[in-house]
Amino acid sequence: MRAYIALEVRRTLRDPGFLVFGAGGPVLMYLLFTNIGADNSSAAMEWKVSAMVGMAAYGALGAAVSTGTGIAEDKSQGWLRQLRVTPMSPRRVVAGRALSASVTVLPTLLAVLAAGGLVNGVRLAPGQWVALVVLLWAGALPFTLLGIGNGYRLSAQTTGAVSMGSLMLLAVIGGLWFPIDAFPAWLRSVAAYTPANRFADLGWSATAGHAPGVVTITVLLGWLAVFGSYAVLSYRRSARTA
Repeated sequence: MRAYIALEVRRTLRDPGFLVFGAGGPVLMYLLFTNIGADNSSAAMEWKVSAMVGMAAYGALGAAVSTGTGIAEDKSQGWLRQLRVTPMSPRRVVAGRALSASVTVLPTLLAVLAAGGLVNGVRLAPGQWVALVVLLWAGALPFTLLGIGNGYRLSAQTTGAVSMGSLMLLAVIGGLWFPIDAFPAWLRSVAAYTPANRFADLGWSATAGHAPGVVTITVLLGWLAVFGSYAVLSYRRSARTA
């Protein structure tokens, strides 16, 4: 399984376009959102910190979900048939792909946080920066499993469209672009239980200097179970029809 994970990591990181555009988009959006008409007030700095977390979460979410496109392409090229002859179980295949995909989340995540610290002047304690990276990196796992499930279940073309649609829907409803305080009351209630909102809350908790709440952890674990089951079932279905 270690060899499988190492292989998938090398294949992904050999694509410079993924690294450049995957990280560049969220960084550009973050800098635009926080510097157009900005001032040096404390409220403006609070917005820069909050938006940094939201856009880092958005970039990590996008990198995680986009894993499905590569899986769908591999499936169309017969890579899945090669995996079927290995002794790895569906759960181990999915776990291995999820672990390898988690590496691709880091460049985007680190790029946005670097923009916050170096360009926007965000200042946090060293421990807060470390907690922010670790929590957002680990918290992206449910979205990686969602992307894997899409890749094994759908065609390459359909996976790209579904992944993009999922990314936009989760980001907007989850409050990654705009604070959910501006939402209608009914939509705020929905947003509070979406995986993207609770994912970003991991980071907001770190910047506020306290541990994530019980509700945040519980909601994310629930979505982890849902998306993980979806990924395993999709792999089994794809293996039967490949």
